[in-house]
Amino acid sequence: MGYEIRSLFQGETKRLLWLMGIMLTVIVAFQYFELPYDHVLSSVFSTGKVPAPAVENNSLVTGGLESKSEIASDTVNGLNSTGTHNVQEMANDTRTSKAEDANLQADFDDGKDILEEPTNEKLEGLNKNSTVDTVQNPGNVPGPEKGRESEQSFIQRNDIMGGDSGGVGLSPIPVSPVMDLSSNITLQGANISTPITIDSNSSSTDKDATPALDKIEKPAQSSLNTLGENSSGVDVPKENKKPEIPTPAVITIAEMKNMLLQNRASYRSMRPRWSSAVDQEMLYARSQIENAPLLKNDHELYAPLYRNVSRFKRSYELMEETLKVYVYKEGQRPILHEPVLKGIYASEGWFMKQLEANKQFVTKDSRKAHLFYLPFSSRMLEETLYVQNSHSHKNLIQYLRNYVNLISSKHNFWNRTEGADHFLVACHDWAPAETRIIMANCIRALCNSDVKEGFVFGKDVSLPETYVLSPQNPLRAIGGKPASQRSILAFFAGRMHGYLRPILLHHWENKDPDMKIFGQMPMVKGKGKGKGKGKRKGKMDYIQHMKSSKYCICAKGYEVNSPRVVEAIFYECIPVIISDNFVPPFFEILNWESFAVFVLEKDIPNLKNILLSISEKRYRKMQTMVKKVQQHFLWHPQPVKYDIFHMILHSIWYNRVFLARAR
Repeated sequence: MGYEIRSLFQGETKRLLWLMGIMLTVIVAFQYFELPYDHVLSSVFSTGKVPAPAVENNSLVTGGLESKSEIASDTVNGLNSTGTHNVQEMANDTRTSKAEDANLQADFDDGKDILEEPTNEKLEGLNKNSTVDTVQNPGNVPGPEKGRESEQSFIQRNDIMGGDSGGVGLSPIPVSPVMDLSSNITLQGANISTPITIDSNSSSTDKDATPALDKIEKPAQSSLNTLGENSSGVDVPKENKKPEIPTPAVITIAEMKNMLLQNRASYRSMRPRWSSAVDQEMLYARSQIENAPLLKNDHELYAPLYRNVSRFKRSYELMEETLKVYVYKEGQRPILHEPVLKGIYASEGWFMKQLEANKQFVTKDSRKAHLFYLPFSSRMLEETLYVQNSHSHKNLIQYLRNYVNLISSKHNFWNRTEGADHFLVACHDWAPAETRIIMANCIRALCNSDVKEGFVFGKDVSLPETYVLSPQNPLRAIGGKPASQRSILAFFAGRMHGYLRPILLHHWENKDPDMKIFGQMPMVKGKGKGKGKGKRKGKMDYIQHMKSSKYCICAKGYEVNSPRVVEAIFYECIPVIISDNFVPPFFEILNWESFAVFVLEKDIPNLKNILLSISEKRYRKMQTMVKKVQQHFLWHPQPVKYDIFHMILHSIWYNRVFLARAR
């Protein structure tokens, strides 16, 4: 009897196990065909954890998903799947990445001239009906010049330098989470909130074309782990590959504001290796700025021009009272300590000259210094070391690497923060790529301030690109006609640098009498007798057009930055910026939409309608704002309060205050 019961029990158990096995097989098979592969087992196990494939640390991957903070901390280079904009790099990407994009420049090298239309941008009002078809040399539009190579392609090649002997290993800069930037942007008619980014590399005298570099394959992994003999750098930890975070093709001004606020809240530079009294002074300054008293009716500052005039005023006062800068004496001319004061790269030269001569801010006692200045000229670096047609910038990067090794071995200032309290001021187009690794932790004041090419909100500073005609008299010919006497609706003239300007001329050159859109200025013969008769007066004609126009078109050239932005303000013309992903100067301080118009590149066909939608009352108010903001963009033989020298220094100070950490 007992044997029969046992047999019956065993039979029932086997049937039950068979039934459970069949059910489990059906469930797994169903999920295999119905669910994404990486979720097949995650829903079966209650913990959501399954053994992951062999990873360096043999850890578990939770449900095939990663937290937002994990994803945000990873910096990846994104390729634009459409090939439209040659390169799409994550905003705020500042560390070495594992490149899988060896053909980043393929479209450019093939001569393709494509204007990308962002998929997530939906503009109401006028912009709703404004579209631009993808342009590939439309009609009789001349193709783009193969001038200077984009900064992104430099990054491809220059990352190879990371493992050179004598290299300084830098700890990666933390990147704040990338937020969802797909929100719709609304054109607010008269308020001119049309988000437009324009980039122009040519001014009244266009930049000389810089030799293009051939595309070079990027190695599978850039190495920054090799330290120089005298370097106290920290090895870059190996990172597990994480999913790419897609970023929009175009980041609008409104989205840039959000990114700035987000980085302010989340981004911090590395903790100092040892304490210093200046750290507490910076923390005190931050507290004072955050709790600044409300400013009312200041006779020097017009509140609508600023994001927060009270904070700016208090921060500027603290800078004047507190800030001390140590300027390194090491280094030889002409690359170091030799400012260039004329031309389109003059901003870096004028700043160098005026800071090195300044007795208020410069200190010889490094213990009192809040900031350390690296006094090199990106323009002279290129002129001195670049070998024409070499298609290589390795020697330029190696020069900067050797310079950092020199100062970090001779002094301990760099090593205390890995360069986080150091800053550079560089206006050449190549500066972002050349400084992106070895000076990644530094505060970089850059003319080429492109969100897609490593500009870090809250750390880096957008440097105004100023075209100085006369170093002896930088204010020569300032000003323009009153608003009521400006008869030209919009004006542009310049060489066909980059892909955008041919598109602009295709739609507007000789198409409308109100739109004075040219390539190079037409030849204008001189008037009168004698030597002047019959001579070309194109340059003066350019200036007179700016002085007589309501809106000055600042269209990008090879890179996003353009001296036309400051030129327009100089001649009291409202700048119309057409340069997607360009961060305008002093972005953390100024409310640019109060005195400038931003037009998306895709909205060029609707340019006139956008400008005409601005009421006369609104135009006159904006033109008044241009005249009020002008003081922040002027060089003086001797610096004056609130001028461009002090504004550059303040933006660097302001960012450092909000990045500072105590030991």
